[in-house]
Order: sequence, then C-alpha cells, then structure tokens
Amino acid sequence: MSAANPQPRQSYYKNRHNTNEHLRKKRQESNVQLRKGKREEQMLKRRNITMEDLNTSPLKEMNFQDVGGVMMKFEDIIVGIVDNSDPQKQFDCTQSARKILSRERHPPIGKMVEAGIVCKLVEFLSWDHNSLMQFEAAWALTNIASGTNEQTLAVVHAGAVPSLIKLLSNANKNVVEQAMWALGNIAGDGASMRDYVLEKGIVKPLVALTTDQAGGSFLQNLTWTISNLCRNKNPHTSLPYIVQLLPTIVKLVNVDDTQVKTDVCWALSYITDGPNDRIELVLNTGVLETLVRLLSTESEGMLLTPVLRVIGNVVTGTDLQTQRVIDLGALVAFKKLLINDKATIQKEAAWTISNITAGTQSQIQAVIDADIVPILIHLLTNGDFKTQKEACWAVTNFTSGASLEQMVFLAQNRVIEGLCKMLTIKDPKILQVCMDGLSNMLVTAKKLGQLNAMCCVVEACGGVDALEDLQKHDNETVYNMSLHIIDNFFNDEDDDIENVAPETTEDGDYFQFNQSKSKAPEGGFHL
Repeated sequence: MSAANPQPRQSYYKNRHNTNEHLRKKRQESNVQLRKGKREEQMLKRRNITMEDLNTSPLKEMNFQDVGGVMMKFEDIIVGIVDNSDPQKQFDCTQSARKILSRERHPPIGKMVEAGIVCKLVEFLSWDHNSLMQFEAAWALTNIASGTNEQTLAVVHAGAVPSLIKLLSNANKNVVEQAMWALGNIAGDGASMRDYVLEKGIVKPLVALTTDQAGGSFLQNLTWTISNLCRNKNPHTSLPYIVQLLPTIVKLVNVDDTQVKTDVCWALSYITDGPNDRIELVLNTGVLETLVRLLSTESEGMLLTPVLRVIGNVVTGTDLQTQRVIDLGALVAFKKLLINDKATIQKEAAWTISNITAGTQSQIQAVIDADIVPILIHLLTNGDFKTQKEACWAVTNFTSGASLEQMVFLAQNRVIEGLCKMLTIKDPKILQVCMDGLSNMLVTAKKLGQLNAMCCVVEACGGVDALEDLQKHDNETVYNMSLHIIDNFFNDEDDDIENVAPETTEDGDYFQFNQSKSKAPEGGFHL
C-alpha cells in the first residue's frame, strides 16, 4: 500500500468490514455497459412481432387492417372493441389491434392506449369460454407493455397482472406462453413493477411450468421472464423470492438450449450482483461447477458473457468464495478469455482477475501459476482502452497485497512499462489507480535496495516526464499523487547513482537488477 493512497486495497473489492457500496465501488466506477439499457443478448422488454404482410406500408399499417378480406379503419377497430356487444366482432377487432401492435415498424402503442382499449383487453383475459380471445388479448397487452413506462403502467392499472398470472394455469399452451411473456415485459419495466408482479403470486405457477415436456420458444420465454424477476438492484429482488426461484434456475442451466442457458445465466448474474449472502445462496446450489465448465467450453459471446459475469460477481465476494472459483480450475479458462477476439470478453475477464488479485497472496500466486500475468501486462500496454483500465486495476491490486517474490515477478514481466504508458491517459480515476500501483512498485524496490535501478527504468519508459506533466492536472488528487511520487522517489539529487541502472539479459529483460544491495529472499530477483 502506497503512502500516497493509504486507503486499504480491500475497499476496492473485498469484504473487509466495508459496506456493500464499498465492495463494488470500482465496479460502479468502471462499469461495463452490458448491464445498462438494452443488450444485444437480452432486452428488458420484447414485442411479439408477426411476420405477416411485412411489405405493407407504414401508413397502411397505421390506419387499416385486413380482417376477413375487408380493410378496417383504425377508428372502426377501436369502436368494435370498446362499444360492440357482438363477441365475434370484438374478437375480429381485437385480433386486428393485435396485428397492428405486432408490426415490426411503428407500432401505434400510444395511440391504442389513448383510445382506451386496455381495460377491454384485460376484460377479455377472463373469457375462459374463448381461449382464442384470451390469446389475442394477451398478445396485444404484451406488446403494449413492451412500450414506455407510462404504457406499461396503463396495462398494470387496468388490472392485467392478476388475470395474466391466472392464465399461467390455463389449459391452452399458447395462452400460457403469451401470458408469461406479458408478465415478463411488466417485470422488466423496473424494480417496482417487478416487485408488484412477484407480490401478486407469479412464482409458484411459473416454476410449475418447467416440466420435462417444456421446450422451444415456450421454455425460452419462461426463462426470460424468470430472468426479469431477478433483474434490477435498487432494491434487489427480495431473498424469499430468490430462494423459491433458485432450484428452477439451476435446473434450467442444464437445458440443451443456448438461449435458455443465456437468460438463466443472466438471472444468476443479477442474483450474485449483490451482498455476499446472495452469492453464497448461489454457491450452495452447486451450480458453480457447471458455470466453470461452460466458461471453459463456450466460445460464443451470447452465453459466455453472462457466465463470465456470474463468476466475476462471485469473486467480488469473500476470499473463501473467491477460492471456490479458483479450486474449480477457472483460471485455466481465463488465460484463453484474456486473448479472446472480442474486446468485451477480454475486459470482463480482466475485471474478474482484478478481483482475484485483490485477494490473498495464495490467490495472487494462483494467477501467477496460471501464466496470466504476462497476458495482463500485454493488455495493459496494448489492449482496448476499457480492457487496459481493467488490467490496470488488476495490476495495482496485485501490487497492494503481493509478497516480495510476487512483486519481483511482476517487475520482471515489464509492468513498469505498462504503468508508465497509462500515465498519459485522461481518466483521473485510472490515473490514480496507475500511480498507486507505480508507487507500490517503487516502495518494494526501496525495500530491496533497488530503488535507483527501478527509478532508472521508470525514467527510461517516460514515466518521470509523464508524472511531471500530471502536476499540471486539473484533478487535485492526481496532482498530489504525482507530486508525492516525484518528491519521494525522484528528487534525491545527492544519491550516488553509479552502477544503479538495471542490467539487461540477452533477451532484453529490464529487471535483471544488480543485487549487491538486495534484501530480497533467497534467489533475489531470479524467481
């Protein structure tokens, strides 16, 4: 730990008498954007889009609908739903409304809500004598609930949720699937809507649907709805509901369907993105072994991303929870993930490693033994910028808790070059992290009697010039930290610097130091 930044390293990640806010401080500051807004892999809400008549013009879609060969105006559809006492006419108009709402382009959701049909659609959900009407009404409500918060609220305020939950026990499979899709859209609107759906009793009938016979789009929609019931963290889903859902979630991880596995792993990522007791709940199911296996065998980002996120969340927990990931051999997979073709996978992998290097010295050693350190330093120097930031955290956490031998190993892998390169970026937080790591390396060199040699390396990498430039930085903390490093390590003009430059080996290793003054353990810098 450097004198310039005395805050304990564990406050970045690990549970050392800190609040949950502190535990994930860095995650919030350096958030990978997959959790915000819509994702390619999984969206908060989904419309059920029909592929019929895709060549119809937007103007025709908006104003007319073909019913039984007759073109109906929008106004006639509304009247037929709201004011008509003829059940067949109501069905035809409800189906027409559903088709308009199911168009890929410009669905008139707002216009439908303003026309006042939502309450009638909810009423049609109770037509137990007509499952076709229930299906059409549920489909229309699904697409209305896929809209804005206000449009979703219109569906909820009309009393749709209890009726939709009741339909989960319907004998018609299509009605059931459409009802749970609508409920998934409502739950995906935010924590308050999620909690409302849970309070109305969705869990029991929903998990009852995960039978061995369920498959295809039905199981995919079911899993996606479960995922939305676990989503959002302000507040998190109440623990009693998580306890009820977890057995089903774990069962679904083993289903031979990539979409199902993807959505259920997102659900696990939402659950583990919280206090350590939630992480422990997931670990106690035994699902971690399956996730590590998926991490090692999957190559596609669709499933790999949420699996990686779950494991990354687990290692933000206690050292014991982190160790369970290591003991299952996950670090073998991370060596490959850090060189994945996708920068987002590299970034997530580096973030996970940064949580492990915030752990114990034995966990840091496990990272070394997995041959991950050279790759991390390569990413620190050459990676995508977001990956570089995660690698910077990983290296600095390493320097904050490593043994002398481990620090020497880091130095021999050219970490100074990578840290000095990062001193030229603009991000004040990462500059602070970078200087903290650099300061830790200099403190270690001083302990080993190799400070002047280390300072020469920093200067050769352009680090001294960069530190001097940072003394002009607008951020006060950046200014103070750069000033501290210069004053404490580079301003002693009276030192005899003869023979302090690092000796190089035949392969150009910077860190084959002159060890005449070294206080390193036996073997010195030759690990």
